[in-house]
Amino acid sequence: MTQPLVSILINNYNYGDYLAAAIDSALAQTYGRTEVIVVDDGSTDHSDRVLAQYADRVQVVKQPNGGQAAAFNRGFAASRGAIICFLDADDWFAPDKVAQVVAALQPNPDLGWCFHPVTLWEVQTDCHRPSPPTGTVAGIYDLRSVMRQGKLTGHMPIALVTSGLCFRRSLMQQLLPMPEVIRITSDDYLKYAALGLSAGYVLMADLATQRLHGNNAYTARTDRRPLRGQIHLLTAYWLHRNFPRMLCFSDKLFAVGLYLCRGFRQVQPPDRGFVRDYWQDLSWPRRGRILLRFYYYRCRDLITG
Repeated sequence: MTQPLVSILINNYNYGDYLAAAIDSALAQTYGRTEVIVVDDGSTDHSDRVLAQYADRVQVVKQPNGGQAAAFNRGFAASRGAIICFLDADDWFAPDKVAQVVAALQPNPDLGWCFHPVTLWEVQTDCHRPSPPTGTVAGIYDLRSVMRQGKLTGHMPIALVTSGLCFRRSLMQQLLPMPEVIRITSDDYLKYAALGLSAGYVLMADLATQRLHGNNAYTARTDRRPLRGQIHLLTAYWLHRNFPRMLCFSDKLFAVGLYLCRGFRQVQPPDRGFVRDYWQDLSWPRRGRILLRFYYYRCRDLITG
């Protein structure tokens, strides 16, 4: 079979200290047909100097700071690959990452995505953080019916982050361009929508490493609970708007978002309009189910202390 072109899309914002390692890992893939595209999202550090060293080997797309979703949209628009692999600029790929992804997808043309876990690297201690065993086996997964029922909890094969996400172009064309108001942790929208639209393949191999450091846009935040709530609410709104068949899942995600934000009053601007529009569009039975789930989480917290 003809080897498909694979696009590696690196999104960067002020990660100049780590960017070279990410690009080097993309260029060092054992798989022969790749293109590397770096979207610089308005960096103000020394990222320009790093990118200049790779001018003849990677395609650089520069844009004013617009967030991760905007970087995903620009990178995909500039790409040509039949398979798309995302890489955060502070992470890196194993040399055989792309080869394994192609080997999983190429014999299975009906599969739209290939996901895998990532290894965590603690910058402070300069060592890997051991990953807990999951019991997950590699293979084909089809969670479309689970997503339509809103029952993803307990069925998600692995924890997913940007550098572990790969997609066929045909599926990405259904997902992108994505709403750019989801400025960080935009991979939630991509992975949930992908799980709802297509079967895919899970690889259980250490194919990427995620750095944990003081400048992580989300991982290192001290206000992760309300921030996660905001992300859930935005993601629920746009999943419901763009993929109506996933309304049960988006309602559940909306309820979790409200719980993490401790109710409507703590939803921060400018997201209040989205939350209001979502709520007003709901039937009374759906509102009731969301409120029941919200109060269930609240009561659980009170019981567990």
